[in-house]
Amino acid sequence: MKSGQETIARTEPVFRVRGLGKTYGRGEAEVRALAGVDLDLHASELVVLLGASGSGKSTLLNLLGGLDVPSTGGLVYRGWDLAKADEAALTRYRRDVVGFVFQFYNLIPSLTARENVALITEIARDPMRPEDALRLVGLEARMDHFPAQLSGGEQQRVAIARAIAKRPQVLLCDEPTGALDLRTGLVVLEAIERINRELGTLTVIITHNAVIADMADRVLHLSDGRIDQERTNPRRAAVDALVW
Repeated sequence: MKSGQETIARTEPVFRVRGLGKTYGRGEAEVRALAGVDLDLHASELVVLLGASGSGKSTLLNLLGGLDVPSTGGLVYRGWDLAKADEAALTRYRRDVVGFVFQFYNLIPSLTARENVALITEIARDPMRPEDALRLVGLEARMDHFPAQLSGGEQQRVAIARAIAKRPQVLLCDEPTGALDLRTGLVVLEAIERINRELGTLTVIITHNAVIADMADRVLHLSDGRIDQERTNPRRAAVDALVW
């Protein structure tokens, strides 16, 4: 039986990243956040980004998500040159292609779980029903609860449902378990892994927790704005086998 990574390696990349650089500020205040990153990312792949604070992880994620534009280098999504895209094109790209999950849930307190997810489905081109998105993350019994009635892990799963309800090709997760305890974090990771497996969504996870890397197809370690280590897992570990 071939590993998932072997199958992924035969597909055309979703992203081609070449010499990607990002600099903030000028003169003495200049900060080089990325310094020449080369990277291919594939459909259905689950990638974990590791590295210390300031290593460039969030900058790379923001560029992949169209939240920022590179200073130098190439960033191409399925033939779409994001490095040269104007703001209108980037807005379209973010709306149609990318789902975001952050450490903090950013739910609207006055709306139920179903209504929070519906905010996305109302503007997406080909959304799934809010109810179906919430079922994918195991919240079919909590759809009509407000955020204050949900645990932290449940709120994060609502945020994941909101992100995937528009059927994104790319799911970008920035420390999705950072505010959660171990047990709750594992439930959230199981939801993310299920989305990746069942929908074939390219999934990139930033984390400070190196143990999470075992659930990935590929692990990239960033330091000083560069990828200084890369590892391919022969098999993805089951989420319930992770221990930290």
